[in-house]
Amino acid sequence: MRKLIITAFTAIISIVSASAQKDSGNLILVKGGPFKNAKCTNYYGKNVAVADFYIGKYEVSQKEWSDVMGSNPSQFKGDNLPVETVSWYDCVDYCNQRSAKEGLKPYYAIDKEHKDPNNQTVVDEIKWTVTINPGANGYRLPTETEWEYAASGGQMSKGYSYSGGNDVEKAAWFWQNSGDTNLTGFWTWPRVQENHDRTHPVDSKDPNELGLYNMSGNVREWCWEWGGDLDANGNGPKKSSAETGRAWKGGCWMGGDFCCEVDFRANFEASGKGPDQGFRICRNK
Repeated sequence: MRKLIITAFTAIISIVSASAQKDSGNLILVKGGPFKNAKCTNYYGKNVAVADFYIGKYEVSQKEWSDVMGSNPSQFKGDNLPVETVSWYDCVDYCNQRSAKEGLKPYYAIDKEHKDPNNQTVVDEIKWTVTINPGANGYRLPTETEWEYAASGGQMSKGYSYSGGNDVEKAAWFWQNSGDTNLTGFWTWPRVQENHDRTHPVDSKDPNELGLYNMSGNVREWCWEWGGDLDANGNGPKKSSAETGRAWKGGCWMGGDFCCEVDFRANFEASGKGPDQGFRICRNK
């Protein structure tokens, strides 16, 4: 009898431990492997495999931002709304400051005094030199490949076009459904403004196969890499110098439904910011 009780107790502990490993606070453990989504990724069938990593269950909220940075740059205010109006530089700085606050080794080495010689973006006047600290366990931005892998459901992918489903209305906040009423017809900025389109809570809409929220729509999410064309294996950019900006993924509350598709790719100057631009965090396993 005692052996049976111990065995049952051990099984319970194992289940709890497995659950805790999958969802640690607001980070989800994403099990690595090749891409499973044959319908809507840039990497399916190519020589691309992703290692295990942690990613934020939600976009970084305004409360999370203000707790670390002491201010809130967002246009649409609310503790549980995604932080927005943040540049790529703001986000890597946040990652380092949050890492330090939590006793983790900062992932980035940020040199604000010397301009990055690889940054050829004419409209970016900041051009901090940002490199990686190998082996650091701190917070970071996802790579574009990691972002797309997680958004498409990883090894649990069901092949959806959007993160969490094929119905954009259920999966994403975009220009037609993010305001007072659902809009139809053609996009115009006056219509978006008059409809009071805006961001929505980071835990709204249905999660995807991995339990990740709002990877389609709400705010565009910064990624680590420069924007540019992918090579034959789905890696990018091809160019060694950045003539564009940093990659972003996921679409946003003021954008079109096609921007919310998992495989949509775009970039923005690293110094750019707006009420549609946010991010989520990652950590190495």
